[in-house]
Amino acid sequence: MSRAKSAKKYRGEEFLVKQIVPIAKQSKKAQREYHAKQRGSWNGVNPVTRTVPSGKAYSRTKTKNEARSLISHDGGKERATGAYLDC
Repeated sequence: MSRAKSAKKYRGEEFLVKQIVPIAKQSKKAQREYHAKQRGSWNGVNPVTRTVPSGKAYSRTKTKNEARSLISHDGGKERATGAYLDC
């Protein structure tokens, strides 16, 4: 919080008195700084909710990856559909 300073005298000595300035009346920069201090840190934790995909649901990428693994394991003789090229 930004505070205005003014000099006051007490028993012959000058000292500064800090007055509270409402956040709404502060500059945008000071407001951003104040709100940034108010927000906490997640300490490396990503707050996004994660869901486990259903095994029953159809996934195009899953089927593509399975087809690619079939092709790479047999040396390219078998197509993704399961038919052989050498027939």
